[in-house]
Amino acid sequence: MLRRDKSFNRALKLSAACLALAAPAMAFAQEAPQSEDTSDAEIVVTAQGRSQLLSDVPVAISAVNAETLQNSGANDIRQLNQVAPSLLVSSTGSEANGSARIRGIGTVGDNPGLESSVPVFIDGVYRSRSGIGLNELGEIDRVEVQRGPQGTLGGRNSSAGLISIYSKKPSFTFGGNGELTYGNYDFMRAAGSVTGPVSEQLAFRVDGVYVKRDGFYRDDQNGRDINNRDRYFLRGQLLFEPTDALSVRLIADYTFRKEECCAATYVDRAVNQFIGDLNTPSTVGVASTATSNNIINVLRDLGQPLAAFNQGFGRKVSVSPNRVFSGETKDYGFSGQVDYDFGGATLTSITAYRQYRSGQASDTDYGEVDILYRAPSDDAYRQFHTFTQELRLQGEALDGKLDWLVGGFFANEKLTVRDNLRFGSQYGRFANCRLVSGGSLASGYLPSGQACLSATVRGAIAGGLTALGAGGPAILAGLDRLDTLNNLGSTNDRYFQNGTNWAVFTHNILHITDTVDLTLGLRYTKDKKKFDATFGNDNTVCTANQAALGSLLAGPLAATAGGIIGLSCQGNSTAELNGVSIRDDRNEDQLTGTAILSWKPVDDLLVYGSFARGYKAGGFNLDRSALKSPIATFASVGGAQALVGNLQFDPELVDSYELGAKFSNGPFGLSVSGFRSDFSSFQLNTFNGTVFLVQNVNGCNNLVGGSNADTDLSNTTGSCAAGDITYGVRTQGLELEASLTPARNFRMAAGLTYAKTTYRDDLIGTKNGAPLDSALRKLPGDNLSNAPEFVATSSVTWTPDIGSNGMSGLVYIDGRMTSDYNTGSDLFPQKEQDSFAVFNARIGLRGADEAWGIELWGQNIFNQDYAQVAFNSPFQAGQSSAPFVDPQYPGGRQIFSQFLAEPRTYGITLRGKF
Repeated sequence: MLRRDKSFNRALKLSAACLALAAPAMAFAQEAPQSEDTSDAEIVVTAQGRSQLLSDVPVAISAVNAETLQNSGANDIRQLNQVAPSLLVSSTGSEANGSARIRGIGTVGDNPGLESSVPVFIDGVYRSRSGIGLNELGEIDRVEVQRGPQGTLGGRNSSAGLISIYSKKPSFTFGGNGELTYGNYDFMRAAGSVTGPVSEQLAFRVDGVYVKRDGFYRDDQNGRDINNRDRYFLRGQLLFEPTDALSVRLIADYTFRKEECCAATYVDRAVNQFIGDLNTPSTVGVASTATSNNIINVLRDLGQPLAAFNQGFGRKVSVSPNRVFSGETKDYGFSGQVDYDFGGATLTSITAYRQYRSGQASDTDYGEVDILYRAPSDDAYRQFHTFTQELRLQGEALDGKLDWLVGGFFANEKLTVRDNLRFGSQYGRFANCRLVSGGSLASGYLPSGQACLSATVRGAIAGGLTALGAGGPAILAGLDRLDTLNNLGSTNDRYFQNGTNWAVFTHNILHITDTVDLTLGLRYTKDKKKFDATFGNDNTVCTANQAALGSLLAGPLAATAGGIIGLSCQGNSTAELNGVSIRDDRNEDQLTGTAILSWKPVDDLLVYGSFARGYKAGGFNLDRSALKSPIATFASVGGAQALVGNLQFDPELVDSYELGAKFSNGPFGLSVSGFRSDFSSFQLNTFNGTVFLVQNVNGCNNLVGGSNADTDLSNTTGSCAAGDITYGVRTQGLELEASLTPARNFRMAAGLTYAKTTYRDDLIGTKNGAPLDSALRKLPGDNLSNAPEFVATSSVTWTPDIGSNGMSGLVYIDGRMTSDYNTGSDLFPQKEQDSFAVFNARIGLRGADEAWGIELWGQNIFNQDYAQVAFNSPFQAGQSSAPFVDPQYPGGRQIFSQFLAEPRTYGITLRGKF
């Protein structure tokens, strides 16, 4: 309760700071004369499939125009965080699968098998995963962030919202612009565009961006920076308008990135109090002195500098020798939009094909001890081939009293994932030392000894003089086999998913009176997925230890034998899978829709209430570690094909309610909305330190075993009768966005979101009532990860005239203030992030008609340190059994790592246009 009170107090202070930013603007507004151009603050959006003023749209939407994007330094969707308080975009282990959240709801983790709760559309074209929006965007006209379930207007279903990005169209007036930027970390960016007529009926546009920057992590072990930038982007467009009735827009784009991403640092002792005594000296070659955490002893004795566990937000990373994070990404596609006005109706067709391929090497243990890695090769990548076709026909009927829209959508997505995740060159010794130091053999722990044991204890085990008795020789042999695990694992795992999604939809606005509208939308969706996978693995140590020690799992040596087998086969790395193929398919359909009643009592005010039913398709967990427990053999459970159902997860459904009001009189705009959304079968992706869990989360009104039985570590209680199953996640709260344009050259905007996004008190796993996985025992009754209760944003833009020759200045500042939240999907307290604030600023001088400009800018100008996501450091749990059995503290002796946000950056930009 103390933390929650502190969080609330911090949020109030942050909100006050936000209002302090706005105060000068408010004071200015009291005296400044109104300009005839104050309506410039109004943005035209197409959130309802029609061009409307933002203030006339009865849905919750944040719209950001090109000027705001440029001033905030937004080059990809992450910078939208600064100007959209209900949105949070983060990137973690791979920029291929960044996560977008709206009102605290989003798809968690780096698993391409999960579709996004907040999809990204660029020029009306669905992008397969929201992380693809982390690319450069080129010249943008506007961005619309729609909150709540979407789907009755076209595109793909979404359960939490969507991000629509609209690039600038070709112009029939010749012109161009360019910019050159230089900043710290040797940041260089060159961007430009040219547009103009080819003929009276055909116009073109070409955009290009090149970016290069050093990384903000330093790897001293290998002498290089990590998280650098080295990318370029090209987009070409043609706009053909032979008549007033016909418009054809063709777009082709290409993105290439060759960068090292994404390093992580250890969560330090100030946050994770069970790390242990970091002052204990290295004990390599001698018996170790026990500290409060045996995993620290092992990492230290195998070469991990202890300073890495106590550096706070320092940016020196621990990387195993000769391991890299190099990656290469290619993203390209083609789209064509045809609009034809028949007179009484308009037909819109959007056809697109896209291909995305991203390969990423990694030092997957994120430490200097070489435990786990992905090699840089063509054997580790994810690739999407996506074809989409959308048709919409819309018009008016009943003498203009009905605006109707009907349409259809089709998507075929072919997803390929290849993986070569392998144990590192020290994994065998690490596994032995972890097992010996954390169990009944701890008295014999010797890092330099055979199998990490002292000769004395080895002799006692071999002679049957210990508690191991007659089983000692078998245990010793198993330990010795562990030492041979180095550089074994996946050789060529391949996952294929062929998904087909089609839908028909309608969205209609009935003008009941001149001031009252009723909007009704309906969508029927059919989703099919075919899945198959083949595996390659050379880990014969796993199968040998399963065969030799399996008989000991039922006796007094079960813990030690189970530990050896588990460490031999972690993540289902076993040669038993070599050459094995599995396959499965799933079919589902869903009826969703929306109803909105809106009223304009006066021209400047709109009030509305709405209900929406949303949906996100189910699918497959594309990770072999989810098939079974490593201790079991595939043969004992009927083969891998018998377990393929373990990879499936159900669709996510949401019922959403909203009340809102919008006021706009030109210089001043205000929108307020209250919302509640209940999610059933919420799709959660969690890495528990060993495997990736993808589990649906539901609630229960009468939990078997009693309330709170879902926190039972034995995982034997917590089930639910079918009739008692209900929603598992609820987000509810209040949103406020305001803008003020008291004069032509002055604008202020502010936003505040309160979102209580929580799990129910009593949870179950799937819709059939199965218990929640014990790794998720902290979820019941708590807030979701990356879901702060309070977020406040503000921005001030001042462009004063300088002299009488057309020159002007630019002063811009924006801020985002966030209350406390947990960054880990399992909600372990070591992953908490305290409240913080991030500010960007820009000051410049511009010539007449902005023909030239020079700007000084800074992002995160106060160098605020914070973590985007914290996670369980892979395989680094200080127990010989599962990492969730220590009752002293959630997470027990587990070590944690974190992906940090970018530090302060600053630089200078030169602009020109003609």
